[in-house]
Amino acid sequence: MIKVMRAAVTGALAVALLGTAATAPKAHAGDGAAAGTAGRVDFGQRLQPIDGFGFSQAFQRADIMHGARGLTPEHQREVLDLLLDRKSGAGLSILRLGVGSSSDEVYDHMKSIQPTDPGGPDAAPRYEWDGDDGGQVWLAKEAKAYGVKRFYADAWSAPGYMKTNGTDANGGRLKPEWRQAYANSLVQYAKFYRQEGVRITDVGFTNEPDLSTSYASMQFTPEQAVETVKALGPTVRRAGLNLVCCDAAGWDQQAAFSAAIEADPQAAALVGVHTGHPYVTPSDQPLPTDRRTWMSEWSPNGATWNEAWDDGSGYDGLAVAEAIHTTLADARASAYVYWFGASIGATRGLIQLDGADYHVSKRLWALGAYSRFIRPGAVRVAASTEASGVKITAFRNQDGKRVLEILNTGTDAVRADYALTGGGAGGSARGSVYRTDETHSLSRVGAVDVRGGKLGVELPARSLTTVVLGSWTGRR
Repeated sequence: MIKVMRAAVTGALAVALLGTAATAPKAHAGDGAAAGTAGRVDFGQRLQPIDGFGFSQAFQRADIMHGARGLTPEHQREVLDLLLDRKSGAGLSILRLGVGSSSDEVYDHMKSIQPTDPGGPDAAPRYEWDGDDGGQVWLAKEAKAYGVKRFYADAWSAPGYMKTNGTDANGGRLKPEWRQAYANSLVQYAKFYRQEGVRITDVGFTNEPDLSTSYASMQFTPEQAVETVKALGPTVRRAGLNLVCCDAAGWDQQAAFSAAIEADPQAAALVGVHTGHPYVTPSDQPLPTDRRTWMSEWSPNGATWNEAWDDGSGYDGLAVAEAIHTTLADARASAYVYWFGASIGATRGLIQLDGADYHVSKRLWALGAYSRFIRPGAVRVAASTEASGVKITAFRNQDGKRVLEILNTGTDAVRADYALTGGGAGGSARGSVYRTDETHSLSRVGAVDVRGGKLGVELPARSLTTVVLGSWTGRR
């Protein structure tokens, strides 16, 4: 049933949503639907810039995607298309690479480019490069061919001989005397990728420094992170790389790292992007910095593989869509980087790799509804709605296309009317409507005409509706 919600929207030219055969019947005057819920989008009020949306295949997942456990070449291409293609897939635009610290490359390990102590921090390095890096070189080349330009190389830990506990796992801390050698190794890692034809753009020296885990991990306090930034930063910046910090496990925890960095002018000048994860605490408020911020890793908790859109599990597609909305709208992040794009078993990744086959979760389409249409260089703009249970974000791409992401978390369908202003709005425009819900996977369900700066759209219950508008024409 369409929920009738009245609100005044000035300048009242109705806008028709022209559905295709797959579209649910739309409301007309006289069939129980009113003018709709009021909302506004101001394309002239700029909020945060958008760097992109991404994923990772660290810890040998890229190797599995490349067929190490039987995925056929045909299915490898289909998985790549699902993650990276802008027409048929999610069109993801950031690849997060795992910088290795282990002495071997068994499953769930990442091998260091210098797995053994060269003879002390001042000894000549003895780097090793296999041109594969656990399948990540292959994936990076493929991502580049799809148009990806942002490659973020992040280290979970330094090799054990550089640390206080002698292993790359179980926490431990970076010995101060090894800081420069560690910086040099991160730069060398980027150089190895450059010789493979891939330009790494961003480098991080830590992941979840607030935790000690049984896998690769290395701990820092915020104060220690500041000193490490000042030691590593000049070397990283001279190499033409953007220094990133600190990928804390919780957003509030990252706020402490960001605040410490911002309190030190030298460190603040060296860190280009502040990164955090919302595992421990959610990404629901801005970090304390004027620099760009990224949500650089997250996937929901869960015990089983899940392909559902809305089953109440907390790790279905709708849960991911809500998490993305909160991160963009409330934390004002400039990038959203999911954890595994594809993995095995009871993964909460976007795709499950299953021997020669694969399976797709609705989580992929929750992310793809944003990433396919909101491109690097876009800017988020002001948007609001008065509808209960409806959440909206809006964006303006560099090519002039406008994107509205409208999430109806309620149990009733809603017709929403939006006044579009600013940034050249106010004339006419045509566009497309895409839907993601239990029966649609980023499916085009209709066309839309905007006249006089007014947009009306039907929002089915428990759905994500994406409206993509072309350039404005006519009077403004």
